[in-house]
Amino acid sequence: MVKLGQNVQVEEGEQIMKVIDIEPGAGENVITQWQDELGNTLIGEFIESDLIIIESSQTSN
Repeated sequence: MVKLGQNVQVEEGEQIMKVIDIEPGAGENVITQWQDELGNTLIGEFIESDLIIIESSQTSN
């Protein structure tokens, strides 16, 4: 189960996103935020089962 503030990514994606809200209900919708390569802030909505939780050690370069 995802929690607010966690980093996640779509199962077959590369973009790491931060969980900013969770809408309870069937299939719990997870609202995420990330920045694209131009620095624009984007917001997306995903079903929790489509997301993978990223551990903080995996986000360091």
